[in-house]
Amino acid sequence: MHAYLDFERPIAELEGKIVELRQLAAADATMQIDAEVVRLQQRVDQLVKDTYAKLTPWQKVQVARHPSRPHFFDYAKHLFDDFTPLAGDRAFGEDAAIITAVARFRGQAVAVVGQEKGNDTKTRLKHNFGMAMPEGYRKVQRVFRLADRFGLPVISLVDTAGAFSGVAAEERGQAEAIARTIEACLNLRVPMIATIIGEGGSGGAIAIASANKVYMLENSVYSVISPEGCASILWRRADKAQDAAAALRITAQDLTSLGIVDGIVPEPMGGAHRAPEEAMGAVGEQIARALAELSHLSPDEVRRQRREKFLAIGRDLGK
Repeated sequence: MHAYLDFERPIAELEGKIVELRQLAAADATMQIDAEVVRLQQRVDQLVKDTYAKLTPWQKVQVARHPSRPHFFDYAKHLFDDFTPLAGDRAFGEDAAIITAVARFRGQAVAVVGQEKGNDTKTRLKHNFGMAMPEGYRKVQRVFRLADRFGLPVISLVDTAGAFSGVAAEERGQAEAIARTIEACLNLRVPMIATIIGEGGSGGAIAIASANKVYMLENSVYSVISPEGCASILWRRADKAQDAAAALRITAQDLTSLGIVDGIVPEPMGGAHRAPEEAMGAVGEQIARALAELSHLSPDEVRRQRREKFLAIGRDLGK
């Protein structure tokens, strides 16, 4: 059973009752629980539907960070064949926060990039919670050059609270590495599809999301700064994170209306953590549609379309 978020407590109580009934029935074969289980499950389904239909921006942040939400490696296993990781930036070293690879997506050769947060203490430390160092972004640049050389569409899966901001990262040129990676995105002559699968935090996210098509999972978030970071700057109070989340307009629905992302990938009822395979399948379908839509464009048209897309963002907001 997955972990429950604070606002899911009523759901947890009902599902707990179902578990208790089944345990009692397992101990006493004469108990007839089927009708009661069906009734309780119907209540759970309705409660989940009602709860997730009216999530606040802060609750969406919590869902986007859910530990059971599928991460990059889950998508890699589900969506790609012949997945072959490529390591190192050929200048400093390897960064495990960003994964790059060549693979096949539904029979088509592609380049893949994305952040991996890890799913337990050991893997979170190994992948630095998905917060990349400069060598991670320079590794991405290397793979982009490879993709351009061999005509491989790029598929990007974004899930990071932001690039690592420690002293070592700054000493090795974090800002320059992110800026050069954004530049490399915009210069690609092959189609690039980016999907925010969890958190899309600041420059650490946009460095691998400056794509022809940018999509967000229904309960993902995408922002210039985390709600906690914003609250600490504006109010100097951590308990203002909920207000910051609302003010930042970080939800998929907000960003679609602002023209910053191109579409929303629906999640299963109750979030991607409740039905990971269904969520990953929906992302795969959206990627396939986007690649088909861009397949008729020439390399120059692909690059021009991407650049024009980002130049147009915000153009009509002041009118």
